[in-house]
Amino acid sequence: MLFAEVEVVSVERLTPTFVRVVLGSPELADFGVDGARWDQRIKLVFPDPETGGITSTEGADDTWFSTWMQRSAAERGHMRTYTIRDVRGSGAQTTLVVDMVLHLEGDLVGPGSTWASQAAAGDRIVLLAPRQGFPYGGIEFTPFPGADLLLVGDETAVPAICTVLEQLPEDAVGTAFLEVPVAADVQAVRRPAGVEVVWLAREGEDLGVRLHDAVVEHLGPLSISSAGARAEVAPDEVDPDLWETPFYSSSGEEVPGDVLGVGGTCAWIAGESKVVTGLRRHLVKELGFDRSRVAFMGYWRRGVAMKS
Repeated sequence: MLFAEVEVVSVERLTPTFVRVVLGSPELADFGVDGARWDQRIKLVFPDPETGGITSTEGADDTWFSTWMQRSAAERGHMRTYTIRDVRGSGAQTTLVVDMVLHLEGDLVGPGSTWASQAAAGDRIVLLAPRQGFPYGGIEFTPFPGADLLLVGDETAVPAICTVLEQLPEDAVGTAFLEVPVAADVQAVRRPAGVEVVWLAREGEDLGVRLHDAVVEHLGPLSISSAGARAEVAPDEVDPDLWETPFYSSSGEEVPGDVLGVGGTCAWIAGESKVVTGLRRHLVKELGFDRSRVAFMGYWRRGVAMKS
């Protein structure tokens, strides 16, 4: 694992909701992923907004995380998860591009959003990322050969979906649904000709409504009578740590542990946990999707502060 203090090289406001931060450090020369990056996740440790406190990487060993957790937030800073949007340069000039969501419409504004809204060149934060030649994990997109891809997410998943789209082979086919707060958040993204990208701007509508309906319509309702129906997900049905992939289940369900097959639909869905829960129910319980062909990830939970 690469555990390093990095510097903000540049900051660019992409849209009303997204800001792009480029991070650099000579230590990023050791960054590396075995194979495609796909939706590669990393961790960023932000300074505490009140004290400016942030963890030190000096002398860190295998016990650093438990030691870090024992400190107060004011001293250690706050850890959050992001996707590597791009990698630029090489060697000591390597930089990582990270696109951050600036706010979540009236919900709890976290340390990542707060930091991103004020970030400037020269600021320093701590990063955890893959190191060449060492296992790290953090990739959940596992496409089948010849699969009909289904990529779904709200604004928190937009960077991951756009990154995946740009890495797909030219013969890939499928559809990506991306819900964002406003139309001005729509971004140009490279994609294979056979993959349709559908942007859904809420423009004040409730979170996830347009996303859910678009996916259900795309896959087809169970019957004519079920068309347009949307079952409500009760609060106690939502796992705030929702993370269901072919290799892991946060609810303890039996998982395939392998991804087999050719063709068919391969789904990757991420975003607010309640919205993802509703889509999971539709795909797996109502449409009978094979669990080895879907990944459902709760990137955040409305009104709940994320741990990391």
